[in-house]
Amino acid sequence: MAKYIFIAGGVMSGIGKGIATASIGRILKSKGFGVTAIKIDPYINVDAGTMNPIEHGEVFVTEDGIETDQDLGNYERFLEENIYTDNYMTTGRVYQTVINRERNLEYNGKCVEVVPDIPNEVIDTIKRAGKKAKADFVLIEIGGTVGEYQNLLFLEAARMLKISHPKDVVFILVSYMPIPDIIGEMKTKPTQYAVRTLNSAGIQPDMILARSTQSLDEPRKKKLSQFCNVAPQDIISAPDVASVYEVPLNFEKDDMGNRILKKFNMKARSSDLKDWEKLVAVIKNSPKPIEIGIVGKYFESGKFTLTDSYISVLEAVKHASFANDRKPIITWLSAEDFEKNPESLNLLKKFDGIIVPGGFGSRGVEGKIKAVQFCRQNLIPYLGLCYGLHMAVIEFARNVCDLKDANTTEVNPKTKSPVIDIMPEQKNNLKAKNMGGSMRLGAYDCKIKKGTQAFDAYKQEVISERHRHRYEVNNEYLKLLEERGLVASGINPQTNLVEIIEIKDHPFFVATQFHPEFKSRPLHPHPLFKAFILASIKK
Repeated sequence: MAKYIFIAGGVMSGIGKGIATASIGRILKSKGFGVTAIKIDPYINVDAGTMNPIEHGEVFVTEDGIETDQDLGNYERFLEENIYTDNYMTTGRVYQTVINRERNLEYNGKCVEVVPDIPNEVIDTIKRAGKKAKADFVLIEIGGTVGEYQNLLFLEAARMLKISHPKDVVFILVSYMPIPDIIGEMKTKPTQYAVRTLNSAGIQPDMILARSTQSLDEPRKKKLSQFCNVAPQDIISAPDVASVYEVPLNFEKDDMGNRILKKFNMKARSSDLKDWEKLVAVIKNSPKPIEIGIVGKYFESGKFTLTDSYISVLEAVKHASFANDRKPIITWLSAEDFEKNPESLNLLKKFDGIIVPGGFGSRGVEGKIKAVQFCRQNLIPYLGLCYGLHMAVIEFARNVCDLKDANTTEVNPKTKSPVIDIMPEQKNNLKAKNMGGSMRLGAYDCKIKKGTQAFDAYKQEVISERHRHRYEVNNEYLKLLEERGLVASGINPQTNLVEIIEIKDHPFFVATQFHPEFKSRPLHPHPLFKAFILASIKK
């Protein structure tokens, strides 16, 4: 039977439970064990696809087409393994499953209750995910913060699993240790209260990950140990670091992996973080910068910049930069600023490369199109992702093919030149308002033309990439676009949909209908991002 490690958060949200979970997984994997990870989101939303990316962060898409929380992307990057459907739960999805089972008479006429039937469904899903992954360890990150009403049922599931399998379950609390400027001392009291709140749910943490701006000192460890009933050696220091990829190595300074194994009466089968150590050394020592601009609209929240909306793009740029011994300097550029002040487009000349990532809706569209035009005309390396492909096709149609009113029907349903149009099977979804989880999602094949920039990057003819879209290149315009110099370098062989476009006689101008960022890994950067960074270095 698999061993289960529950990771909960204390004091406040946003302290890095996802990275902590992924890092623990990396450590256990380095010790010779099979590991998988599950994220529980305490939202009524059935999946993350309908959540606001500015509030909740990026929607990550799995191989089998589930729209999930961004932390599954962290799990995949750190574990270097694909994560699937059963590894993501929301309150809405669990309730929906239980209600569907009740409607199908699967409870044999019993009264179905919130407790124990909802926690039992959570436990069944956790066990199923572990079996499918053939994992020695299943890590379960419980979203939110202890003390919130929303995640009580998931904590109850964790408590019930511990009761039924006392030797197979460990609890880790990731808690924040503030250092108020006016006091200048790290305070333990918020974490003490977080532990007592967790106790009130029937759970005693076995370990505490102490998140703070600084490393934990011995007096604080002793105090937490005394008041939280946790051994001092099981209180792990988790200070802020420059790169998230340092976190596993930081945890291992406190021998975290072996401390976890000891709680299960297990020993390491091996111990190998050498590749990870080399990666961190490159990150710390890369001397030469490379400047990349990302033109988007999902990162502005008042006076703050929230980069989680594009976290997979951000990490893919980093992976490819590290592989080329470069230090990435990434700047977030507002598409709406280019609309309001076209002269500001000259700012793009300072960058080595420009990315237009995915998105939806009309806000900022014209600014993105202007940015694409500037990159095409000024030979600035360009990478378009999903919506970035749509913008590139519209710009080319308007300014090279003389289709001045060219547009996507997503923005202008009445355009006379719909070079981007809704997929035929998606029309019924929109009419029926069947919006959630109904896009073209997950992995699809793409056949690449030889002699193209895309083929030079992948070095193979058939690839598979992940998608999340409803609109596509309108093939009625493809002949005209290609006659004027646009190259459809990647095509889905089953549907004849355009998957990749590029422009001849340009240092690097490639856009994809799919999202290559989802498959990039720190030790195995995505080939398209590597090619983009190489072109940017040459510029």
